[in-house]
Amino acid sequence: MGQREEVTDQLIFFVNGLKIVEQNPDPRATLLQYLRNTLRLTGSKLGCGEGGCGACTVMVSRYNSQTDTVSHYSVNACLAPICSLHGLAVTTVEGIGSTKTRLHPVQERLANAHGSQCGFCTPGIVMSMYTLLRNNPQPTQQQIEDNFDGNLCRCTGYRPILQGFESFTKGVCGMGKACCMNGNGPTLNGAHSNGSNNGVSTSLANGVNTMPYDPSQEPIFPPELKTRFRTFETSLCYKTDGMTWYRPVCLEEVYDLKAKFPHAKMVIGNTEVGIEIKFKKMDYPVLIAATHVQELMDIRASDTGLIVGASVTLSSLQTALTTAVGETPEPETRVFASILEMLRWFAGHQIRNVASIGGNIMTASPISDLNPLFVAAGAQLTVGSKAKGTRVVKMDKDFFTGYRKTAISADEVLISVHLPYTSKNEYFSGFKQAHRKDDDISIVNAGMRVEFLDGTNVVREITLAYGGMAQTTVLASRTMEALVGCVWNDDLVDKACRTLETDLPLEPGSPGGMVEYRRTLTTSFFFRFYLSVTNRRIDQGHHANNKVISEIVSGSGDISRAVSEGIQVFEPVPSGQSLDDAVGRPIVHVSALQQTTGEAVYVDDLPKHENELYLSMVISTKPHARLVTVDPSEALSLPGVVDYIDHRDIPGNKRWGATGSFEEEIFAENEVLCQGQIIGAVVANTQERARYAADRVKIVYEEFKPIITIKEAETANSFFDKVISLSRGDLDVGFSQSDHVLEGEIEIGSQVHFYLETQTAAAIPSREEGFMEVYSNSQFPSHVQHAVAQTLGVRANRVISRVKRIGGGFGGKQSRTVPIALPVAVAAHKLGRPVRCMLDRDEDMVITGSRHAFIGRYKVGFTSSGRIMAYDVKLFSNSGSTIDLSAEVMTKAVSGIDNTYFIPHITVVGRMCKTNIPSATAFRGFGAPQGMFVTESVIDKMADFLKMPGEVIRSQHLYKEGELTHYNQAVNDANLPRLWSECVSQSCFAQRRKEVDKFNSESRWKKRGLCVIPTKFGLSYEAPSKFLNQACALVTLYLDGSVLVSHCGAEMGQGLHTKMIQVTSRALGVPVSDVFINDTSTDKIPFTSPTAASSGSDLNGGAVQNACEILRGRLEPYIKANPKGNLSDWVNSAYADRVPLTASGSFFTKGLDYDEKLNKGTFFNYFTCGVACSEVEIDCLTGDHQVLRTDIVMDVGRSLNPSIDIGQIEGAFMQGYGLFCLEQQKISPAGIVLTRGPGTYKIPGFKNIPVKLNVTLLKDSANKRAVYSSKGVGEPPLFLASSVFFAVKDAIKSAREDAGESREFRLDSPATPERIRMACQDQFTRQFPEPMEGTYTPWFVDL
Repeated sequence: MGQREEVTDQLIFFVNGLKIVEQNPDPRATLLQYLRNTLRLTGSKLGCGEGGCGACTVMVSRYNSQTDTVSHYSVNACLAPICSLHGLAVTTVEGIGSTKTRLHPVQERLANAHGSQCGFCTPGIVMSMYTLLRNNPQPTQQQIEDNFDGNLCRCTGYRPILQGFESFTKGVCGMGKACCMNGNGPTLNGAHSNGSNNGVSTSLANGVNTMPYDPSQEPIFPPELKTRFRTFETSLCYKTDGMTWYRPVCLEEVYDLKAKFPHAKMVIGNTEVGIEIKFKKMDYPVLIAATHVQELMDIRASDTGLIVGASVTLSSLQTALTTAVGETPEPETRVFASILEMLRWFAGHQIRNVASIGGNIMTASPISDLNPLFVAAGAQLTVGSKAKGTRVVKMDKDFFTGYRKTAISADEVLISVHLPYTSKNEYFSGFKQAHRKDDDISIVNAGMRVEFLDGTNVVREITLAYGGMAQTTVLASRTMEALVGCVWNDDLVDKACRTLETDLPLEPGSPGGMVEYRRTLTTSFFFRFYLSVTNRRIDQGHHANNKVISEIVSGSGDISRAVSEGIQVFEPVPSGQSLDDAVGRPIVHVSALQQTTGEAVYVDDLPKHENELYLSMVISTKPHARLVTVDPSEALSLPGVVDYIDHRDIPGNKRWGATGSFEEEIFAENEVLCQGQIIGAVVANTQERARYAADRVKIVYEEFKPIITIKEAETANSFFDKVISLSRGDLDVGFSQSDHVLEGEIEIGSQVHFYLETQTAAAIPSREEGFMEVYSNSQFPSHVQHAVAQTLGVRANRVISRVKRIGGGFGGKQSRTVPIALPVAVAAHKLGRPVRCMLDRDEDMVITGSRHAFIGRYKVGFTSSGRIMAYDVKLFSNSGSTIDLSAEVMTKAVSGIDNTYFIPHITVVGRMCKTNIPSATAFRGFGAPQGMFVTESVIDKMADFLKMPGEVIRSQHLYKEGELTHYNQAVNDANLPRLWSECVSQSCFAQRRKEVDKFNSESRWKKRGLCVIPTKFGLSYEAPSKFLNQACALVTLYLDGSVLVSHCGAEMGQGLHTKMIQVTSRALGVPVSDVFINDTSTDKIPFTSPTAASSGSDLNGGAVQNACEILRGRLEPYIKANPKGNLSDWVNSAYADRVPLTASGSFFTKGLDYDEKLNKGTFFNYFTCGVACSEVEIDCLTGDHQVLRTDIVMDVGRSLNPSIDIGQIEGAFMQGYGLFCLEQQKISPAGIVLTRGPGTYKIPGFKNIPVKLNVTLLKDSANKRAVYSSKGVGEPPLFLASSVFFAVKDAIKSAREDAGESREFRLDSPATPERIRMACQDQFTRQFPEPMEGTYTPWFVDL
């Protein structure tokens, strides 16, 4: 850094200690592409491609020659340009530890704490933690939780990850129970709590030695990068076709480049430019990387403030501001403190580590988190150019000149930002509201500053800057003028709110939607600012100005969050159980260590074959249209493109179907029915070339009017033919016995699966007889096999479908993997070469569909004591463009409508709407959560009507042993009353209800809510899919005593393989170390039922047990002859006698005799039930909420593996939390999917988990209808998260009462911040009433 030197085009960097030298690298290439494709380091995963999930996290280390120090920071490899790495060292998950050599403590502890399920996100989580430890070997628990703001996990529910890493914190020994201070043996306690509770274990201990963490044993920084540092501080220039990357080393060089290329993009972290190039298809011929220009990197204090270089990263800014706040008197650093608070919620740490303050300003985003603060603070910018020299530009009302435009001219360079000190009479605050608190873009944000005349409460000057209210950051100028000279009291608030209403107009249907909410936030933010300033001035001796102190305190700040805690309680195995018998033990997921080390192989990690090609889909951009022309000629002319594939290339059946009917076209031929429908595919020699070419296939459409929502489908009478209904009793009788009747409607939105591994397939054709191997991440390998065979026109025995592991499925890979695998197979068949395809996140979210949105319309009759006598329900689902599994989903909704409640007279009818959105499909819980949600909403409405606690109504309706459901099946062994009682008792519900009521009586703007919700989930495939209740397994014994197991189920993180190994362990009497499961493959298993319906352990466990018992029977004579021998001895003896040492086992669920016509018989095999109690706190001014505590009591029978079952409970609960309280799929009225990645679609993050999460497995429960008395658990707990939803609603009711509003109101799911805030109803919401439907076109619609 410093003076201009000779320019080089050589790139030198290190990866895991290996020196990499590249000549003139491609500026478009990312580090992730280089790691995976060139170095074949596949541990780092592609989860989103936009820096929003953290699956690609790696550590970058950089030497600072001025301070002679090495800094370590985590980055998103999917965004980091390979050109940015000159002179740097990269460490990936493979570089810190391996199962073949030595594990790193981070890898080991995460695995042993059960913190990895599907494992796709695990390497990124490992590297985030590893980087934290390299910078802080003993972090606090709060620092650990803060550290994961840029990482997502869809499986675990986050709790085991945090508790696993808690052992690294100060005051916690990494040896866990083996700590010498405990006097115990060398075991790792993977749970938060130890010991026992009434004979019930509260420890997920694994008996595994744990490695102490020693920072001195970390790999050294490559010495060459230190000793030859000047070599790496030279100017760089890398050129490829269409793009040039410059890295200047002095300001003069930057001036020259900007003079020559005035429209060149300045790049620091590539966090914005990378997104624009990849997703917005923008073209930047020249990029200037200003990362090594000292003048742009400096941070220095002046007499008037802090001067920050434009290239300073946001993490470095955080460090500098933290130092300044700590060393400078508080009145001077109020701007700094507000910026620091905002930076806590700015993206994830991987982004903050590379994104710069200058990039944030120059991007000029209208929803920038920082720009409103800079404008409100009056930040001054120093800019310069070769022609004009330097000048100072103030960030004021004239700075942002248009959408993403500023007053800085194209040839000028932003050099530094001056952040001013504040005075004692000056107060400053920043505000931000997003869908999710962590790592989310703003809906509305603001920076506010007020200065008082000395010694008074009179406003001398005030600045109010807002983002998210226009196409630029804007000042509320008229409001500012109106408030100058006013006294700081309640009258000023009223005046400000009236003026802000006209100052910040927003037309209905404006981009982004949520117009009334956004406008309400502008006044709510100001009110919060008013209360915050008032509160601070009270502390300084000023008068409170008409407000009671409790109101000021409750409204002046955000909801605070403590660090996470929790306890997991389960039964230990009987004291006499053999050590070799693994059933019931909390053993670690069998792939956990491979997943934490990055060694676990997923489809796209498979080694590339010779002559392999990559396929990219060509998809419809219209929701409903005729295909006039499809012209691939431009795509075919591009370098590296091999072919274009479409319907004309299919040798066999051109359609496929999820349930036997061939309803879906593999490639659309004449008409498209939704956005994202596959029209064709481009095949090229690299992934990047295939995707680039696919965008250049020219398609001309004749558009038709689409049907998008349920209500539009009703109007157009657009339904699939099948009507699903159940009825019991006589509604007329029930209503005649009722004292009251209520009618209503409720909606529950869709949900995107957001499995971390997107849909992926690879096909390897053989030269012989039409044979093909297909690798996919399908939950239903046999479906892929038969669909490929039918498409290629060959017999099924010529196709082998293989699944090694799946990076999360949740139902989304039951049927929807097929339309991805089929084009790949067609291309491989036509070209005779291996072909693979992995969808980008944005493609996956458009192509593959989601959970069904539902509307429930009901009429309920009940007595004055709260007893439901009659219940008439009509359910409507948005099934999308094809029926897929919608009939089965609706059947589950109709059969699950009762939840846990006996209702004597009930009729439920379900209709499936045919619309022009991507086909809705299976999702964890199928349709049961939607049906149960309708009923719980009805009970909540009844409770308000009767002024009776909801828990009273719920508890008096719980099924008793032997009572019949509305499909006339007896509810046996459900344990509902006991579950309810234990949850209410363990959660201290009665006492906490009093505490919540007391809190609410004393707090106006923060409210708490509490709710208990039960769930009952039927296990097994129901009619018409009853035939799927079967499985087979193949178990082979080898001469060395090892065992190989194959079964029907796919491992997708749920621990199915682990449980099957445990079943084998008991059935054969062998330790788990002797048993191995490789993959699920149709050359060993003739037909694999889908791994779904929470039946994987039941079906496959029965088949594995059967096969093992057959083998055990064959070995019995040899065991009797040599009772002291081992399995190897017995197998060798049997082999010598030519006894078969492999056995095929089978299992089918008996007794499922339900008769649809008679509505009689056994509908489900059994029921899995549970109860949850949740407490929340909401912010009435913004709509934010925090889950303070959740207690779950779940009946899983005799658990095969309590650690896995608890992991499934917590993971399902958090996915349900997303469904009910966070995740909102947005589709425009025209049918365009707007939520296409983690930037726009928010799943729960680490800080969404309950602050206190307690999970108890019901003691003394058994289930005679499943393997070893266990119960399926994958789906049932999901609905328990509705306890959070109804606790939120409980809190809103208190706010409405304070505002003089009725407690009765409708709250649709999900309970987003918008819906929470607008339901609270107060003087601020009343300012902005919702316009009449039909008077405007909304930005997005509820499906």
